Amino acid sequence: MKKTIGAIGGGNMGSAIIGGIINKGIFSCEVVTVSDLSEDNLKRLKDEYSVNVTKDNKQAAKSSILLLCVKPNMIADVIDEIKDVVNENTIIVSIAAGKTIGEIERLFGKKIKLVRVMPNTPALVGEGMAGLAPNENVTDDEAKIIKNIFDSLGKAEIISEKMMDVVTSVSGSSPAFVYMFIEAMADGAVLGGMPRAQAYKFAAQAVLGSAKMVLETGKHPGELKDMVCSPAGTTIEAVATLEKNGFRSAVIDAIDSCTEKSRKMTMG
Repeated sequence: MKKTIGAIGGGNMGSAIIGGIINKGIFSCEVVTVSDLSEDNLKRLKDEYSVNVTKDNKQAAKSSILLLCVKPNMIADVIDEIKDVVNENTIIVSIAAGKTIGEIERLFGKKIKLVRVMPNTPALVGEGMAGLAPNENVTDDEAKIIKNIFDSLGKAEIISEKMMDVVTSVSGSSPAFVYMFIEAMADGAVLGGMPRAQAYKFAAQAVLGSAKMVLETGKHPGELKDMVCSPAGTTIEAVATLEKNGFRSAVIDAIDSCTEKSRKMTMG
């Protein structure tokens, strides 16, 4: 049977997922249907990707793969609206933060195939990171299909649901920390006399390049750091200053507090 994709919600993340699917050729535009209440969102998606669009959530829900790309506070109402038309073999993908597999299963009130996903905003530029937690009804082959979708937005890993709160902090929320780091580095460059626009470019490209070095070389971050630190040089001087000011412990504490907050929100 020809697989069809339905997406409820055509906002930023929904659009990013649809764009990745179409641009990477994972599915063709004629098998994709997106529902949204916004005429502007539907027109943009139709114009950019030539997908089918509708304001009827039930129409999108009849697909063999269903992406729930709505805000967490809307998920219960949307599921209540569509649950009777969702096929038992449909693979449902939820990106609603803090909504557990168990909670979504209870909202549907029947046996479903469900993959809970935590993406992040760099997916909007094709450099996202997503954690995927399938429920027990999803087969390995079905999980791979969903992984391929999110790989089209950057990278994706299948994880156990108990790790989802950690994923929330280390990739879901952490872009905010990285933006702060880029901003701070740029401020330092401006202090040294560099124009601000140029400072942002130097700082952002340094972060991008460093991240690619970690991913593509397979070297430990500490080893890559040591490669930059010449004896009695400028870099080790800066590293010592960061250590003296608690840089590493501050980052660890931030990730830990973010994880704990996510756990409390998930528990309600």
